[in-house]
Amino acid sequence: MATPLRKKQSQMAQLMQLSMNPYIPCRKKQSWLTMYSSHSRSWPGVLLCDINPFENGDNDNIEKLNFKFIEKHKIFYWSKVNMKSIVNKYIQLLNSIGITIEQARQNAIKDVNTELVKANWEIGRHIVEYEQHGQERAEYGSKLLTKLSKDLKQLYGRGFGRRNILDMRRFYLGYQKWQTVSAKLSWSHYIALVAVSDDNARKFYEKHTLNENLSVRELERQIDSPLFERLALSKDKKGVLQLSETGHIVSHPTEAVKDPYVLDFLKITQSHKMTEKDLEQKIIDNLQMFLLELGKGFAFVARQYRISLRNKHYFIDLVFYHRILKCFILIDLKIKNVAHGDIGQMNLYLNYFKTEENVEGDNEPIGIILSAEKDEVLVEFATGGISNKIFVSKYQLYLPDKKQLQRKVKAIMDSK
Repeated sequence: MATPLRKKQSQMAQLMQLSMNPYIPCRKKQSWLTMYSSHSRSWPGVLLCDINPFENGDNDNIEKLNFKFIEKHKIFYWSKVNMKSIVNKYIQLLNSIGITIEQARQNAIKDVNTELVKANWEIGRHIVEYEQHGQERAEYGSKLLTKLSKDLKQLYGRGFGRRNILDMRRFYLGYQKWQTVSAKLSWSHYIALVAVSDDNARKFYEKHTLNENLSVRELERQIDSPLFERLALSKDKKGVLQLSETGHIVSHPTEAVKDPYVLDFLKITQSHKMTEKDLEQKIIDNLQMFLLELGKGFAFVARQYRISLRNKHYFIDLVFYHRILKCFILIDLKIKNVAHGDIGQMNLYLNYFKTEENVEGDNEPIGIILSAEKDEVLVEFATGGISNKIFVSKYQLYLPDKKQLQRKVKAIMDSK
């Protein structure tokens, strides 16, 4: 038995088919109007009739007769154009309703998230205030934490494991003023953030997440990389503090380049013998993660971009466009130590792009040579005197030693 939805879909299909032909074939004692007369209640504005006023008419005219102007028989039928308009308007109605429903659902999710974050903050506040009155501290593994978890689960169900309650306590300790909590971040974001013990690093990751609209998975990846420490190493104490307050803001070419780039997501072992073509393919296969590592503003343009000069062809491994800096960024991949010839070749690519590819409004292109190793002295002499913006950065296929980087950042912060 056909469901109401199936019946309505069938009626829609028949009406759409009818609307495609302005001429309706008609036979004696039965017409297409008869077939569609049952739809008149379902489709307001379309008046259909089950009588055939052309029973005695000319057969040729009966076979192909445009009904839209037959008013003397009191039959009103929408023309082809009007019928399409009805169908299109109905589809627009469905789309409008669908958008409203989706927006309402999204708003409901946001409201639920805000209430969840607020409730967890309040729970953390209650625990901290209990501790401040000289009671037991709710450290992980403490009797207080165990008892709270057991009692809350019994009273209110799941979601109150010892780990969760500890996160609520840490959340309050990290954000003791409710006004400092962002409604744009989910509880899962805050769980990742409160796991960062350093205040400057946590502030940076929070700003960075808001600036780039990171998902929880992307935020965790940046913390694990560790992005804050890698960026902080190239700054002084004042620069590190500014980084933690504003996040990573790109306004100059040097701010768009990192050293090193962490490509652990490619999942290439150190012992694997890899060609530059293999490395490029791995990056393309993981382009979303590579864009995340590059940072905000990068848009992929092409791979193996060909340049032809006097019938000789050159190929740039990866080409991006930076929408904030408004310039092309060319990336060349090297699986060994960078050579001076590699820098000269990148200089050729940049000169070509300045002349042949840039349009009005584009700034000068930037070249990045990603290499497994680099000799700082060689790079300094090879890039000296070159006006083009050429950067040589190392890439590594594993996560860096976070503790070692943290010690280096701490040394910067302890300096006068």
